[in-house]
Amino acid sequence: MPTIGVSIALPEPWGRQLQHYRLSLGDDSARQIPSHITLVPPTSIPDDSYADIADHLRAVAADHAPFEVHLRGTGTFRPVSPVVFIALARGISECELLAADLRTGPLSQETEFPYHPHVTIAHHVDETTMERAFIDMAGFDCTFEVPSLWLYTFDASLGWVKSAEFRLG
Repeated sequence: MPTIGVSIALPEPWGRQLQHYRLSLGDDSARQIPSHITLVPPTSIPDDSYADIADHLRAVAADHAPFEVHLRGTGTFRPVSPVVFIALARGISECELLAADLRTGPLSQETEFPYHPHVTIAHHVDETTMERAFIDMAGFDCTFEVPSLWLYTFDASLGWVKSAEFRLG
């Protein structure tokens, strides 16, 4: 069964900047994970469900207007989960509503944690490195328009690859 995810892709130069920073911390998983805001986490799907899922994504995207995201500063899920992230200062409610609508129908699922939009910058690294990331990136600040959401598929050799774009509005 293929594994998919649905995310907001970070535009350049910020996407590459945050991915390279994550790699510089020794988080090798970042080689296969472009910088993003998750809307639907990694999900295994039956081979024959791709068309239904694409229709669902298209319909949900059409019901949501483009919006602005402002990323500013850092946050963490520690001690519950060993993650340091860039926080959203604007766009939180739009991401929450979009994620809730996406996680219905063919993508209905229960999640381990409540949804909290963010951009991961440190995961799978030691506590000292996590603290360094938290401090180093505290001044991070960027704003961008979100015109679409992306369906990603996981490829064992390439990692997470953009498969299809679904325009908002």
